Amino acid sequence: MSDRKKKDKNSPFDYRTVIPIIAIALTLLTDTLIPNHLEAKYRELTDFRLVLIVAFLITIAFFILSLIRKSFRLKYAYKGWFLGGLITFFNILNIITVKLLLLPQIYFPSLNRILNVYVVDYKFLLTCLASSFSLLIEGLLIGTIIGIITGILIGWSKKWSYWIYPIIRILGPIPSSTWIPLALIAFPTPRWAAIFLIAFGVWFQITILTSSGIQSVKKSYFEVSSTLGASNLQNLFRIAIPDALPSMFLGFFNATCSSFVALMAAEMLGCKSGIGWYINWQKEMLSYPNVYAGLIIIAGFCYLFITIQFKVRDKLLGWQKGVIKW
Repeated sequence: MSDRKKKDKNSPFDYRTVIPIIAIALTLLTDTLIPNHLEAKYRELTDFRLVLIVAFLITIAFFILSLIRKSFRLKYAYKGWFLGGLITFFNILNIITVKLLLLPQIYFPSLNRILNVYVVDYKFLLTCLASSFSLLIEGLLIGTIIGIITGILIGWSKKWSYWIYPIIRILGPIPSSTWIPLALIAFPTPRWAAIFLIAFGVWFQITILTSSGIQSVKKSYFEVSSTLGASNLQNLFRIAIPDALPSMFLGFFNATCSSFVALMAAEMLGCKSGIGWYINWQKEMLSYPNVYAGLIIIAGFCYLFITIQFKVRDKLLGWQKGVIKW
C-alpha cells in the first residue's frame, strides 16, 4: 500500500489540474448553447466567447506544463478547486445577467460590457492608475519616514515619549477622512491635501508598531552590548532597530492597507484623475460597467502592491517567520 501511495505521489498527473479545464469547457458550452436575452445589452468590441476560448487554451497549456514540472504541478493542483469554483461563478454570473436577464442591467452589467471598458478606455484607465500610484507612493513615503522617526523617539527616549505619545493617542485614532475640511484650508493644492490624508493614516500605524517593537527588545541584549563597550547610539542602530524590524514591517503592512482606504477619500478632494475619482465619476454617470472595471483594477493593484511588499520582506527578514501570511 505504501509503494502505491508513493507511486501516486510521484505520478506526473494530478486530477485537480483538470478541474479548471472542465470548468472552462462547461462555461464555453453554456455560452454557446444558451442564447443571449433579446433585451440584454452587450458590446461587440469584446467577445466573451473568444475570451473563454483563450482561457481554455491557457488552462490546457498549464495542464501540459504541470505534467512536465513537478514544482508547478504542486502549486497549480493546490489551486485547482479554487480556479474551478471561480470560473463556475463567472459562468453563473453570465447566465443570470446576459442570458436570463434576472438582474437589473443598469446595476449588474454583463461580463462582456465590463471587458469592453478595458478595450475602449484603457488609455484613460492607465492614466488614472499612474495618478493613483504616484499619489499613494508620495503619501506612503512621507508617512513612513515621519512614522519611523517618531516611533524610534517614543520607543527609545522617555523624554520624547512624555511629550509625543499623548498627542498620538489623541490624534492617531481619528479617521483620515475627518481631516478633509482642514486639509483643504491648510494646503495650497488639493493634491497636497490628498497626500496629507494618506500620510496621516500611515504615520499613526508606523509610529505605534515601531515604538512597540523597540520597547519589546530584551534588556539583556543592551546589558551585554554595554558591557562590551557599545555606546547608546550603537545599541539603538545595531540592536533595537534591527530587532524591531518585524514589528516595523507589520506596521507598514497595516499602513499600506489603510492607505488604500485613504486614497479613495483623498481622490475626491478636487482631483481630476485617479482610479478612485474615476469610480466616483462613473457612479454619478450611472455607468456601472466602468465602476466594476475600476474596482477590478483597484483589487489587482492592491494585490500586486502588497505581494511585492511581502517579497521584499522575505528577502530582508528571511530569518524571522512573519505573523501575517500573504
